[in-house]
Amino acid sequence: MDFSSLKTPRGIFNILLLVICAVMPILGPAIGEPFFVDVFRRTMIWAIAAVSLNLIMGYGGMISFGHAVYLGVGGYTVGILAFHEVTSGWIQWPLALLISGLFAFIFGIICLRTRGVYFIMITLALAQMVYFMSVSAETYGSDDGLTVETRSDFGSLLDLGNDTVLYYIIFVSLLLCLYITWRIVGSRFGRALRGTMSNETRMEAIGFPTYRYKLTAFIIAGVMCGYAGVLSANVEGFVSPDMMFWPKSGDLIFIVVLGGMGSLFGPVGGALTFWLLSEILSNLTENWHLIFGPFLVAIVLFARGGIDGFFGGRGSGHG
Repeated sequence: MDFSSLKTPRGIFNILLLVICAVMPILGPAIGEPFFVDVFRRTMIWAIAAVSLNLIMGYGGMISFGHAVYLGVGGYTVGILAFHEVTSGWIQWPLALLISGLFAFIFGIICLRTRGVYFIMITLALAQMVYFMSVSAETYGSDDGLTVETRSDFGSLLDLGNDTVLYYIIFVSLLLCLYITWRIVGSRFGRALRGTMSNETRMEAIGFPTYRYKLTAFIIAGVMCGYAGVLSANVEGFVSPDMMFWPKSGDLIFIVVLGGMGSLFGPVGGALTFWLLSEILSNLTENWHLIFGPFLVAIVLFARGGIDGFFGGRGSGHG
């Protein structure tokens, strides 16, 4: 796992990523670039979503082209409750996770009976169905989105109105998601999930209930991604159907592959690279996509195992 061999180039790079995230509220203003604090805040939210996708794609072989739908489900739960003047985080957050898990459960029951391209297309179709439902919801802004005027209220325990407090809640959340993934992957459940990705027929033949393992992982990933949506709604103060549109799911897949599919810290490095480059290049030139696209493709093609593979990780491993 990534928590061992910390003296290797790979381990040092992973620690450096977390240290930079931890000190950015201090480092950004110190170097005269306070906007980096906001960039890192958004990037960590996407890293959480990518970590959740990596759990099912990198360790379970389930390529979901509709994973961003849970971002929207989590975000809209917060937005809709706030719209109805229910601003308590003690209500908003658990309910958002519950609904995200319910969506993942329903989608999983349907999708996991298929494999390969059929699985990809059904996840896409179901996500698009939810997307169009949100577009048709005129009460909640339709395709114009919904403004979340008040951040989640946790009383005197946490003041989410303080940007620094919110930043470190996101940072700690990222660490927690990495820790949960680490524990899952290293457990008997995680080993069975990786075995299912390698050879599902053989795993079934020796008595493993592969469908239940995959469904459980699918639900966990959906809840984790829904949590990223909750954080996003509080950071942006806005939710819209675009959160769950299929290109967002494509971005998540690209981030996971870019960082190193099947590696613990890969999605974090992938998210930071993806969003930092897009922010920096977009400020340098209007035609930044002409530079950004080929660069990312080159990394995926020539750095085996993505960024994690470049530092000596195993693209298909579990480190």
